[in-house]
Amino acid sequence: MTDDRTGAPGGPVVAIHAGAGDHAAELRDHEDDCRDALIHALDAARAVLQEGLDATHAVQAAIVVLENFELFNAGRGSTLCSDGSVEMSAALMRGSDRQAGAVAVLRHTENPILGARAVLESPQVLLVGPPADDLAARAGVPQKPGEHFITDRQRARLKDHTDQADRATVGAVCLDGDGLLAAGTSTGGIRGQPRGRVGDCPVIGAGTWADAHAAISCTGDGEAFIRCATAREVAGLVQQGTPVDEAGRRALDVIAGLQFTGGLIAVDRAGQVALPYITQVMPRGLWRGDQEPKAWVL
Repeated sequence: MTDDRTGAPGGPVVAIHAGAGDHAAELRDHEDDCRDALIHALDAARAVLQEGLDATHAVQAAIVVLENFELFNAGRGSTLCSDGSVEMSAALMRGSDRQAGAVAVLRHTENPILGARAVLESPQVLLVGPPADDLAARAGVPQKPGEHFITDRQRARLKDHTDQADRATVGAVCLDGDGLLAAGTSTGGIRGQPRGRVGDCPVIGAGTWADAHAAISCTGDGEAFIRCATAREVAGLVQQGTPVDEAGRRALDVIAGLQFTGGLIAVDRAGQVALPYITQVMPRGLWRGDQEPKAWVL
């Protein structure tokens, strides 16, 4: 179990991740580019907060940057389904009133997290497939042909049956200066997944959660995180008085007990942050209002 934490209380605080997995060798080859992308995402969130917008907008801004970086499994560069297509999911949740928006099986929305924002601002919580793309389009989110999301790198990886399946995501959590918590997650799913498969990312309480006590974004074996309601479990433990770093470790212990792997990021209402994972690596980053952003790839 690896765990980075910070003890300085208060907001604003932004933490991000780019997926827990056992792909250290590939990340080592692109370490500088990945670190730059993480710092860029934190800077985008910081700029939004400095403009006076809230935690949900900061989370959204960070995830847009991560979705646009082709080496992370979200947006363009997502892993491919078994038929070579891309199906993407995302979720965004506000802690103050537990308002949430999620999308799954997107095939055309350029930035899935913006599709999740469109749902958050609607009466629904989760939309799937073409209706989700349509809602995003009506909200002004650019739409792209399916080929836009497919990269040569992912075509080659789909043909490589010797490598472990990708299960990475990207995500962000934030405590803003007014004490509002928010969380978001975005993913292309698992390499070679059957069309229509949906993991934990857009399942509120499984891969993404925010309430008045904590905000959490998960990454890893999505089916296990759904079965364990991991994100909500972390928040529940925090509500009961468990320190956020311990809550994260305990939730991942349950995942490990089922013979699965993954990681998560979490921030509580006091600004305590935990970034635990039980894989080789989980690219991650952290920014506090009184510090420069930091990022770790390996």
